[in-house]
Amino acid sequence: QVQLVESGGGLVQAGGSLRLSCAASGLTFSNRNMGWFRQAPGKEREFVAVISRRGDITEYVEAVRGRFTISRDNAKNTLDLQMNGLKPDDTAVYYCAADWAMAGVTRVKARYDYWGQGTQVSVSS
Repeated sequence: QVQLVESGGGLVQAGGSLRLSCAASGLTFSNRNMGWFRQAPGKEREFVAVISRRGDITEYVEAVRGRFTISRDNAKNTLDLQMNGLKPDDTAVYYCAADWAMAGVTRVKARYDYWGQGTQVSVSS
């Protein structure tokens, strides 16, 4: 049974930092590109960041580039998202997800077949 469990969300003031973690089990983690997505109230779930299987390729949505850093530890089956300089617009539920394709990284939600339950990030102004 595949499980992706996010943690690390919370309430923070604008300009603050949070570090999200995702613990993976039941899949060969090192074979999966991994992504972070977020969903704000009333909006569609959107891509945030992705990291390749070996961790050598990363991509970010323009809105977070330079503030967020995605990383992974294949020995521990964990995925992280370091979020600095948080803004109220970053308020959302954040999800980690596993890409099913043995291919290059992607921002396309349909390429992700396993999702965590999400962790709430709230940024006050």
